[in-house]
Amino acid sequence: MKALQFSVNVPKFLAAKTLRMLFGNQVFYKGPAKTVRLADIPEPVLPSPEWVKIKTLYCGFCGSDLNLILLHDSPSASPFTSFPCIMGHEMVGEIVETGPSVAGFQKGDVVAVNPGLTCETRGINPLCRPCGEGRPGNCENFAEGNLSPGMFLGITRSVNGGFAPYFTAHRSQLYKVPDGLPLESAVMTEPVAVALQTVFDNMPAPEEKILVIGGGVIGNLVIQSIKTLAPGCGIFLIEPSSFAADMARTAGVDGIIPAKEAFSRTADITGARIYKPMLGMEIPMGGFERVYDTVGISATLNVGMRLMAAMGTLSVVGIGGDAKLDLTPLWLKLQTIKGVYAYGYQTFNGQHQHVFEIALDLMKKGVITAGGLVTHTFALADYQKMIAVNLDKEKHRAMKTVVAF
Repeated sequence: MKALQFSVNVPKFLAAKTLRMLFGNQVFYKGPAKTVRLADIPEPVLPSPEWVKIKTLYCGFCGSDLNLILLHDSPSASPFTSFPCIMGHEMVGEIVETGPSVAGFQKGDVVAVNPGLTCETRGINPLCRPCGEGRPGNCENFAEGNLSPGMFLGITRSVNGGFAPYFTAHRSQLYKVPDGLPLESAVMTEPVAVALQTVFDNMPAPEEKILVIGGGVIGNLVIQSIKTLAPGCGIFLIEPSSFAADMARTAGVDGIIPAKEAFSRTADITGARIYKPMLGMEIPMGGFERVYDTVGISATLNVGMRLMAAMGTLSVVGIGGDAKLDLTPLWLKLQTIKGVYAYGYQTFNGQHQHVFEIALDLMKKGVITAGGLVTHTFALADYQKMIAVNLDKEKHRAMKTVVAF
């Protein structure tokens, strides 16, 4: 079967980085130094009795997939990946085979798949501390056990991800798609879970003023999650794309802040007082109680810290690499910066359940509308077109792009 394979080594890394200066980002998916290609691979077999085989229906293309292809990821995460790998971690599909130790699922079930490769999927017992405490997405054994290194399906060579007609998943990764939920919504379960967990971990209080930086898929879903979990907050967004800003207005954001007016608008919205240092950016006293940075680069982190009030909490949602920070706001305002990655178990409306279950339920009820963020659908053979669209989302009026099988 044909599958979308990522592979890189040191010579290819150096060649692609050099050629990019002459030919642009297309060198990463076209030409001799490309990092991704369609490859012929065999249909997968069940790794153990606890696994199922799934026919892929939809697989979403994530910003982290684009960063992988463009070699933007920090080398610090490389011990927890293994190549070559079949990409794709936002999957929904139909079970076509079950292992003898799988209970509660059967052939024909349509499932959303939690891609995390945790202690349980790796056959490790006892569980590491994060897995044991209900945060398996932050497992400490991503490079251990009976699978090759990989934090999730799509970045390990042991089992393929969702950009293939078939893949396998452990029973612990499966969540049944509710009857009546469109597949275009079901394929968004993973990003919705990311957004919900982000807000659960940095929960606003009533009437707080909130800043979201970046109005792409995750930023939009963070806005919807705040409105769902903490109604009554004022939510404001910094986003340069007019298309993404319009989508955020539909999601219920209270205001769009132009980047060039970030300090003056923060003063208007929050009552902060703006001070001008001898050199560099202004620094407000006061500001937003919470900031969710879905970009996660030096520029946005520094601005977010400055626009945040004393004792505020900034969630770093965007997965960036090295960042250069002016730590003055951190100590001057006693701020907290929180990492954001993956999802786990949460008590919500009196029930203790995985955030994937919460995401599916909220989408089924129409409380969070994620299917409308799917703007482009491609065949797997058109992966180069899909990458090109993601490199210029404003031009193509793109939000979430998916492959349909």
